Amino acid sequence: MNILEKFEAQQIKDLTADKSIPSFAPGDTIKVWVKIKEGTTEREQAFEGVCIARKSRGIRSAFTVRKISYGEGVERTFQLYSPLIRIELVREGSVRRAKLYYLRALTGKKARIPAKKRGLAKNKLANQSAK
Repeated sequence: MNILEKFEAQQIKDLTADKSIPSFAPGDTIKVWVKIKEGTTEREQAFEGVCIARKSRGIRSAFTVRKISYGEGVERTFQLYSPLIRIELVREGSVRRAKLYYLRALTGKKARIPAKKRGLAKNKLANQSAK
């Protein structure tokens, strides 16, 4: 590990010391709280949508969130380790791709992503053993 990688690892450790970053993947619905300064006041504004892409680049890691606002698609890219954001996982989605750019062309029900099914195999085994 060279000096730059050590420095980046230390920076990531410092930035994540006071906040937790949930593990999320493309297809998951997330809510990103962004700190906004307006004059002397500071507030948080939520940006909730589907994560369509993630870039894992160490401290330069980023993710893109897409939402539909008043019938218009809005995308916003955030830096993962930014001190100005807080991330909440709302729902996990089941997708087969790493980049969901095809959602840009879809609208309405076609743009929906199904929820991830959890524990399906375990439930089937439990039902079979109960019979």
